[in-house]
Amino acid sequence: MSHDCIFCSIIDGAIPCYTVYETDETLAFLDANPLEPGHALVIPKTHHERLGDLPTELAARVWETVSELGPQIEFAVGADSMTIGMNDGAAAGQEVPHVHVHLVPREQGDGAGPIHAAFPGQQDVPDEELAELAESIRS
Repeated sequence: MSHDCIFCSIIDGAIPCYTVYETDETLAFLDANPLEPGHALVIPKTHHERLGDLPTELAARVWETVSELGPQIEFAVGADSMTIGMNDGAAAGQEVPHVHVHLVPREQGDGAGPIHAAFPGQQDVPDEELAELAESIRS
């Protein structure tokens, strides 16, 4: 646990939250500043700042919680769909340095758009560059 992490304080019970799902290893609660009603966060109960810091088994538990909880939220709020995402690192907009996954219920025509809308000006990358990038990532 990190003493200066708001999510660790929530896990410890020092800060209240509206818990919607919990396992031995994960906690899910409603976002205090929701983008839509039902917007929830899923976090591991141990402190890890970035996705790459999570042990593989714990990462699997986090995503299992996301998978279980998403349909429950959709049903509860009458949503058509769900946007699921995370900001991993400060440059990506991560405000709390504790791994967390956002589940945001969506409705047709809500105006928020797809995740690609966050990146105006889609990149046109030549096939040769894609091949080089893929090789670099694999190695």
